[in-house]
Amino acid sequence: MRVNKGNGLAIVLIVLGSIMLLGKFTPFFGHFVGHLIGYLIPIAMIMLGYYGVKRGNALFGWIVLVLGVLILLGKLSWLIGPLLAIGLIIFGISMLSDRRRRY
Repeated sequence: MRVNKGNGLAIVLIVLGSIMLLGKFTPFFGHFVGHLIGYLIPIAMIMLGYYGVKRGNALFGWIVLVLGVLILLGKLSWLIGPLLAIGLIIFGISMLSDRRRRY
């Protein structure tokens, strides 16, 4: 099989279609595929938006990129909230420990 420059997108589409079909025919695997596709679509939007900005179509590229980032932030909110809380706790502890060293 010869690998050309344009074959990468074809392979990605074949794999994505296979995963979607596998999710439809297997009920247990379908739940996992639904979550996976839910994360892949915003990531694909970010990549397409970045590609659009790089190729010169700035308005369309920025719109798609910002929408993809917002959707991905919404999907990852279950992770961002606790990480922000842990960061605030660590920052507060470090501020308290810095005061003790100054004396």
